Amino acid sequence: MFLQVSDLEMHYPGRAQPAVDRVSFGLAMGQMGVLIGPSGCGKTSLLRAVAGLERIRAGNIRMGEQLFSSESSHVPAEQRRIGMVFQDYALFPHLNVAQNLAFGLADWPAAKRQARVSDMLTLVGLDAMGKRYAHELSGGQQQRVALARALAPEPHLLLLDEPFSNLDVDLRERLAHELRDILKKAQITALFVTHDQMEAFALGDVIGVMHQGRLHQWDDAYQLYHRPSTRFVAEFIGHGVFAPAQAQREGATMVLHTPLGLLHDVADDLPPLPTGNAGECDVLLRADDIVHDDEAEVKAEIIRKTFRGSEFLYTLRLASGQTVMAHVPSHHDHHLGEWIGIRLQADHVVIFGSDSRQLLS
Repeated sequence: MFLQVSDLEMHYPGRAQPAVDRVSFGLAMGQMGVLIGPSGCGKTSLLRAVAGLERIRAGNIRMGEQLFSSESSHVPAEQRRIGMVFQDYALFPHLNVAQNLAFGLADWPAAKRQARVSDMLTLVGLDAMGKRYAHELSGGQQQRVALARALAPEPHLLLLDEPFSNLDVDLRERLAHELRDILKKAQITALFVTHDQMEAFALGDVIGVMHQGRLHQWDDAYQLYHRPSTRFVAEFIGHGVFAPAQAQREGATMVLHTPLGLLHDVADDLPPLPTGNAGECDVLLRADDIVHDDEAEVKAEIIRKTFRGSEFLYTLRLASGQTVMAHVPSHHDHHLGEWIGIRLQADHVVIFGSDSRQLLS
């Protein structure tokens, strides 16, 4: 691995709980990793530790063959060859775009510095913007300038802390894809912090889900969604709710009795059910597992709906009181309080033991 974080522990003075609690992960050369989680989960603290802005209490951080951080050693941030892009971009208002890009290249020969600035402007698609100032640029253009400035000194690793947080939603998604293309073209290894799942999915080759200082899973987006390793990951990724269910084995497969009916042939590789719970479990019902069907026997009341352009996200309540969620095409514009038919159509099922946090499927 190019970047290797091992058993990392970091504390802030006056806080009993560690900000980062025994976290381990790795990034290969040219790979893009994303840390995601709720506010206060430790993702920015972890990023700052990698940058060298915070000392660690235990574990270590390595980049290539070099040890950057350990309990007894600490390489200063300015000696790590790491670039950073902050939430507010931190552009110098008194310098134009080209001068901002050249700021970290003061020791370079003039001709090489000018060529590098020109290359960076081309890389981020701002060739004609070199003489403009930050206040003359859009938010997206400012973000590109900040990225180009961080890349100009040829860092070995790029760190980005909520780089799109100041932009509107539509622009964020577009820029996330553009940023990925730019960094892949530059063959740069990068680690992002974000709270936005769609942003994480657009950017990351691998994504880490954090909660209360711990890294629950470090995996690609598909595995996080379909094979969450903990209940927190299952609840955090995507739209869904857990519902009580009864599991019954039939040979190598399992039948699930759910609030929306039976699910057959759930899986052919499930471990034994937890002993002592008589087959009781919790099944994760995601919004894309539930289909609106007027002919379905199961009915549910619409208690909340969110318009998402091509679809609604409905929150529904069954007669039993159990709530579920469903994606419904937007031409099915039902009213709050209306009862509609729904049925379960799940290609992959995630279940946990009802008396533990153990993943069963």
